Amino acid sequence: MSTNDHTSIVRIARENGNQELAEPLNLGERVRDLRKQRKWTLEQAAQKAGLARSTLSKIENGQMSPTYDALKKLAVGLEISFPQLFTPPQKDQINGRMAITKSGQGVDHITTTYEHELLAEGLTKKRMLPYRARIRARNVDEFGGWVRHDGEEFLYVLTGVVKLFTEFYEPIEMRRGDSAYYDASMGHNVISVSEEDATILWVTSIT
Repeated sequence: MSTNDHTSIVRIARENGNQELAEPLNLGERVRDLRKQRKWTLEQAAQKAGLARSTLSKIENGQMSPTYDALKKLAVGLEISFPQLFTPPQKDQINGRMAITKSGQGVDHITTTYEHELLAEGLTKKRMLPYRARIRARNVDEFGGWVRHDGEEFLYVLTGVVKLFTEFYEPIEMRRGDSAYYDASMGHNVISVSEEDATILWVTSIT
């Protein structure tokens, strides 16, 4: 999947071996809804994201496919995590729900630093966003700044060795089975320090 076209159709492999095409969330509408929830004008949102007003307008109206850098700026400007750009907003709490994601059947969103596999993607109005991530980054400079967003986050190392960098603490090396729970509004980045790309489970609260 192209890192520059997160609105392309996602191909999902089903357990029976057949494949279906699932339409992803409309990114332009999602960005517009997030902006209006904050009662920001186009100009205000563009300034917070470090984008031109005309660029943001074209993204909201589906007139252009934003680059990864533009998506990263949008996430930072809107004060959410990168995956939350692609998660439908929740409104009313719904009880008695369940979603099963078979191994390898999550929805992929690949970036230059992470390869995200979104889990329970078919479940709307979630309170948490679970995803598995392969850590490609080897240096914090690859992020171009801190990642920070609303809510709390839980990180669990599945394979390899990672180093968790946070805004207010010394870097922490973490191995398989180690976990961290932190305030996601605090700047944070994760890099792999093992020979192979490390993999982690992330669970982000959606506020």
